Amino acid sequence: MEPGESSYSAERRRFPAAFLAGVVVMALLFGGFYLLTRIFGMPGTAVAEKLPFGPAEQAYAERIHLNDLHMSRSTNMLKQEFTYVDGMMSNDGDRTIRAMEVTVEFRNALNQVILRDSQLVIGPNNGPPLNAGLSRPFDVTLEHVPAEWNQEYPSIRVTGLVLQ
Repeated sequence: MEPGESSYSAERRRFPAAFLAGVVVMALLFGGFYLLTRIFGMPGTAVAEKLPFGPAEQAYAERIHLNDLHMSRSTNMLKQEFTYVDGMMSNDGDRTIRAMEVTVEFRNALNQVILRDSQLVIGPNNGPPLNAGLSRPFDVTLEHVPAEWNQEYPSIRVTGLVLQ
């Protein structure tokens, strides 16, 4: 503080510098958060971009079998409930599957679809491609199944394919 200067005017001079420092810190935090979400985005089980499913893929989908389905539920420490559908997928065709999307549908007592969710079961974050003639386990995780669900196994079908 300079001679004859009040503490109020000294604080007013320091305010722009403190404000600017706060803006810089906030910008760095938001920038870091943005970069982290772009680089380490959630492991992609949800399908952001639809896989192709034209006539050739639809014909090949008949050679893919989803068997031995099981369901389970769990609750984490935050009291969030998750439903898991898992089973075996078999590639009974003659081509390698590089990416595959399945759609799971839950129905109510009137047989109306109350939940439809599409997820990748083969893709960049879901293991290697599935070669012709091989089988391996798959799983689909759902965050919320409506209470109106009829308690029967959901329907699950192939709705997207990338073949090699």
